[in-house]
Amino acid sequence: MPSTLKIDFVSDISCPWCAIGLAALEQALDRLQGEVSAELHFQPFELNPQMPAGGQDIGEHLAQKYGSTTEQQAQIRATIAQRGAELGFSFNPAGRGRIYNTFDAHRLLHWAALEAPGQQGALKKALLVACHSQGQDMESIEVLLATVAQAGLDVARARAILNSDEFAVQVREREAFYTGQGIGSVPAVIINDRHLISGGQPVEVFEQALRQIAAQTA
Repeated sequence: MPSTLKIDFVSDISCPWCAIGLAALEQALDRLQGEVSAELHFQPFELNPQMPAGGQDIGEHLAQKYGSTTEQQAQIRATIAQRGAELGFSFNPAGRGRIYNTFDAHRLLHWAALEAPGQQGALKKALLVACHSQGQDMESIEVLLATVAQAGLDVARARAILNSDEFAVQVREREAFYTGQGIGSVPAVIINDRHLISGGQPVEVFEQALRQIAAQTA
């Protein structure tokens, strides 16, 4: 019998390294089929919780937040695009024009975890594609509902959530829990509530770590 690991994937949909990390983690789990199985839970983290409605120009945002130049941003974007391509995730070649508040996306992911846990992963991936492959407005209700439909979830129920503040308190509590545990950057991959793998690691790094942890818990 394969060991079953509980994996909490703490991330923000606006984080390109989270898309890379998820693709690499899933490929590592594919390689370990028969040896290791996983229960994957997506947990909320906002890189920019204070981002106002309408978002911000991404170049301006990165310069303000990290002090990066246009040339540095282009270089990082090329690195990210190459890593994504190796893993089968395509980033928009033009990048994203703007960066948006992602709190509503996290509310939908929380809802999926509660009411359709088997489809939470599909929703997460649809959100990452909308954000990074398509460069969509991630605070637009229609964009969010399109990802809900893609994941096979109840669009009417999702619309009702987005038009209310349902799950806002719960999402803030989860975010506070992880920041309280010392998580300050994402992706943060927490296995069995005790082992942390940080960043968008290569497939081999995830594979080796998962195999070791599974052996320890067997």
